[in-house]
Amino acid sequence: MIDLDFSFTTELWEWKSNGEKRGGSWHFVTLPQDISKDIKIFTRHRKTGFGSVRVKAVCGRTEWLTSIFPSKEQDAYILPIKKSVREAEGLSKGASADFEISVLM
Repeated sequence: MIDLDFSFTTELWEWKSNGEKRGGSWHFVTLPQDISKDIKIFTRHRKTGFGSVRVKAVCGRTEWLTSIFPSKEQDAYILPIKKSVREAEGLSKGASADFEISVLM
């Protein structure tokens, strides 16, 4: 049986948009490449927007539903970390944290 639950520790990074007048930004963490490869293999038959995969994510005491997205630059999936999660868990750019994700079917 394939395990679709993963745990990892990684650092939060920020992507800034140059195309917007106000210069919006998004915060992400990058999943480890071995976990990304397992998820890609398991979900290869699914066709979704941007290659996204629905997941349940957990950081500390905060749990949320979201999607991970493949990143060619990172050669891995990336997980967006919304503002409410960052505030609840005291996360900022460069902070390292423990994450759990479960792929949703």
